[in-house]
Amino acid sequence: MPKDSALTNLELTPPDANVMVRFVGELNENLKFVEKNFNVKIFQNGNILKIQGSSSDVSLSVDALKRLYEAAGKGIEITNEILHLCIQEPDKSTTQREINIKTPKKSIIPRGKNQKTYINNIQSNEINFGIGPAGTGKTYLAVAASIDALLNEKVDRIILIRPAVEAGEKLGFLPGDLSQKVDPYLRPLYDALYEMLGTEKTDKLINKGIVEIAPLAYMRGRTLNNSFIIVDESQNTTKEQMKMVLTRMGFGSCLVINGDLTQIDLPKNIKSGLSHAIEVVEGTEGIGFTRFSSSDVVRHPLVKKIIDAYKFFEEKIGT
Repeated sequence: MPKDSALTNLELTPPDANVMVRFVGELNENLKFVEKNFNVKIFQNGNILKIQGSSSDVSLSVDALKRLYEAAGKGIEITNEILHLCIQEPDKSTTQREINIKTPKKSIIPRGKNQKTYINNIQSNEINFGIGPAGTGKTYLAVAASIDALLNEKVDRIILIRPAVEAGEKLGFLPGDLSQKVDPYLRPLYDALYEMLGTEKTDKLINKGIVEIAPLAYMRGRTLNNSFIIVDESQNTTKEQMKMVLTRMGFGSCLVINGDLTQIDLPKNIKSGLSHAIEVVEGTEGIGFTRFSSSDVVRHPLVKKIIDAYKFFEEKIGT
């Protein structure tokens, strides 16, 4: 056995056989997933696991297996998403309380320090900025917080806004009227609502005007009272549009502005309203900022690697 190699036993005490079935997965695929990600070997004999590899890899894999076992013990279906979350090392420096946002269809638990900070900021400030790459949960968590506020009668309606800026395509080439043209840009917001509220309830709330999903251009001249307002993809607003959005907020409202400064689709000569707003209002009392990074990505692990690769390449080109 190499000098840095370790062999550790992990004994589990499942209350019934179904827990172990969920834990190991079909054909032991969950254990194989942990093996591959931590470069260890896992040998199973009933409820006893032997984990072999370098000391650090064994330690990390044991922690991941314990989180996986805990999820299986709660009756949670072990999906690919759950597997990816289990192998991510939790942030142990934070002492923030556990947050569980309950929606009609599912409970949403923020993962990691930045996601918890983001939700705490939303609950503490009337205006919040979530800044960072795709896959960090900005939109999803904001929609969850808006549903929670609506169901607990903290607001009367939810307003979801996105600028209809083309990412290399032209709106004129898309079929249909204006609402049909902008609908694809709002699809991520629909998806989150459907997942948390269900299709029927979401459609009913939209038809009643309690949930409004609209392109940014529809907001001019309005004052939004008692509303939970989410502006998604705000990096594609102009300075004038961002100022307009920030001044739409009325009494009893909460405004969440999300964006990724690495994915700006505006013409090169137009400054992003998000980057400009950060310069103007950061440090203002009552406005919260949460900055996400690739380490907060909760999609497939390759997404994190892709984000890091692009960042490294762009920094290298810039030097």
